[in-house]
Amino acid sequence: MTINAESNTFKTEPLVSIVINNYNYDRFISQAIDSSLSQTYPRIEVIVVDDGSTDKSQEIIAKYGDKILPILKENGGQASTFNAGFAASQGEIICFLDSDDVFLPEKVAEVVNAFLAHKDIGWCFHNQKWVDENIQPLPKSSTQRSSRECDFRALMSSGKLPPPLPATSALCFKRSLLQQILPMIELEGTSDDRYLKYVAVALDRGFFLGKVLALHRIHGNNAYTFREGNQWETAKSLVFTGYCVRVKFPVLVKLANKMLGMGIGLYWANGGVDIKYQGTIKDYLSTISPLEKLEIYARACYHFLKKINQPRT
Repeated sequence: MTINAESNTFKTEPLVSIVINNYNYDRFISQAIDSSLSQTYPRIEVIVVDDGSTDKSQEIIAKYGDKILPILKENGGQASTFNAGFAASQGEIICFLDSDDVFLPEKVAEVVNAFLAHKDIGWCFHNQKWVDENIQPLPKSSTQRSSRECDFRALMSSGKLPPPLPATSALCFKRSLLQQILPMIELEGTSDDRYLKYVAVALDRGFFLGKVLALHRIHGNNAYTFREGNQWETAKSLVFTGYCVRVKFPVLVKLANKMLGMGIGLYWANGGVDIKYQGTIKDYLSTISPLEKLEIYARACYHFLKKINQPRT
C-alpha cells in the first residue's frame, strides 16, 4: 500500500489502524476488541494500549494473542495512550476507540469510502448512538448530523470554536494529518480528546459522515457525557488543550487564548484552579504580552459570570 506524496491520496485500499485505549475497563474491553476484529473491511490492524490497568484488563488482552498488537504501559493518562498507539501503528488511516465503546461492523469500510471519495480531507468524524452499560439505546440521543464536507480552518484561526464535535470513538484521521498533531504533550490528569479533534479541524478540511457507526456507552465513569455538572473536568480539558495548542501551534494563538480563558473562568466558577494546573497556567501566561493576558482574563471573567448566573436545574 502506497501514498501519492503530491496529491496525498491513496493508490490502493489503505491499511487502517484501530487504536483502542484502555484503563481499568475489564468489563468492557472484550466487546471493544471484538467489534474491531469483526469489521467488514479486511485490511485492519488492532492496537490495544493498556494504560497500567490494575484490574483484569491485561489478562483479557493477552487472550487475543497475535490477533491484536498489545501495548502494556505504565499509567500516564489518555494523551499517553494516543501517543503510544499512534507510534506503534502502520495504517494510513487511524481510528480511535475508547475501550468502553463499540464499533459497528461497517464502521471502517464506511470511513475508508469517505476518504477515497473525498481525496483532500484529513479527517472523518461520524455520528454515534448513546447506549447504556448493556448496549441498550438511551432515550436521550447524541447530536446526529448529515453527511457533508467541513472546513473550519478560517473559523478556528480567528479564535472561534466549531460546532460540537463527537467523542473519541467517532474520530478518524489520515496519517499525514495525525503526524502533525502527535505526539501530544502528556500532562498528569488529562482524560479527553479535545486537543486531537480541535487541532485536526483547525489544520485541515474534513468530512462528517452522517451515519451511526459506533455505540458510545454511557456509565458512571464517563468523564464528560451526561455529566453536565462536572465543569471541573471541562475546565481542566480546556486549559490543557489551550496550553498544548500554544506550545505546538503558535499560529493558532487566538484559539489557544480563547480556550485558556474559558478554562480559567470555569475553574473560578467551580472552586478555583486545580493545583496541578496552576503551574501550567502560570507558564502559559509568562510567555505572552500584557494585552493578551488582559484579553484572557476578560474572557475568564465572562465565562465565570455566565456560569454562576445560569439557572440551576
